[in-house]
Amino acid sequence: MKLKKILSITLLSAASLTSTAQFPGAPAPARTPDWANVDYAGDGITGHLMDIYSPDPDGHDTHPLIVLIYGSAWFGNDGKGYAYASLGEQLRQAGFTVASINHRASTEARFPAQINDVKGAIRYLRANADKYAIDTTFVGITGFSSGGHLSSMAGVTNGVSTLTAGETTLDIEGNIGGNLNHSSSVNAVVDWFGPIDMSRMEDCATVKAADSPEAVLIGGAPADLPDMVTLISPINYVNASCPPFIVIHGDADNVVPYCQGQYMSDALRQAGVLTDFITVPGGGHGPVTFNDDTFRAMTEFFRAQAGL
Repeated sequence: MKLKKILSITLLSAASLTSTAQFPGAPAPARTPDWANVDYAGDGITGHLMDIYSPDPDGHDTHPLIVLIYGSAWFGNDGKGYAYASLGEQLRQAGFTVASINHRASTEARFPAQINDVKGAIRYLRANADKYAIDTTFVGITGFSSGGHLSSMAGVTNGVSTLTAGETTLDIEGNIGGNLNHSSSVNAVVDWFGPIDMSRMEDCATVKAADSPEAVLIGGAPADLPDMVTLISPINYVNASCPPFIVIHGDADNVVPYCQGQYMSDALRQAGVLTDFITVPGGGHGPVTFNDDTFRAMTEFFRAQAGL
């Protein structure tokens, strides 16, 4: 089957995921946002909305920030409520302002649109810190599955405007929402079972097929676009100046192979920026891996890094 036809089928099958009903059966958010559907890009599209949640009053005028990103194989453009229901309340109760953000779906825009959106949201939050009572001396980021990928990509590209592989250069920072005089850098990352090395996603050995989510993200078969495979893989940009990371991955994950967590933790360890690699025995792609112990590890890590 020709690549064009394969991609057309993939796009059609993914289209239903880009509606507001794209996460059937997902838990409902535990609370109403303090600020709902904040348009961080100012363009009115669903993929550029975020919900912001403030911690309970504790005598502090401002609170450090955690940016939260849902997983959807990059197909989703409205998973902010799902992400908050999964991870956000634990962070809010730990004393953080939580911004659960949407990003454009891969069916709407190819990479680097998604990381441009993440960085635009962070710049917006810094630019409007007074409005949302944010202490911008600490901005953490976390997400699961494709959200773990984007969180990791944000962490390894602090201060980086463009990335080049071979003859391909991508604008990683972008200009979504403007606020370009504000930083998009983050101070700490928690990667929940994110795909990290796209050159070894299939059986921990090679690229995925032409009908894979990665193919939609980059606009073609990964085997035919080696430069793009390099550019979308956070592992290639790990260095000693990256912020502290913890990586959490279940060893029974049947969606993102456990080896991805191992690869990332090894690279982070070699760079001296790995705080912990948490393996969850029997943990799947969310189930079992999400548990009281791993939630506690996430919040304690962020609190330690924020000096709380």
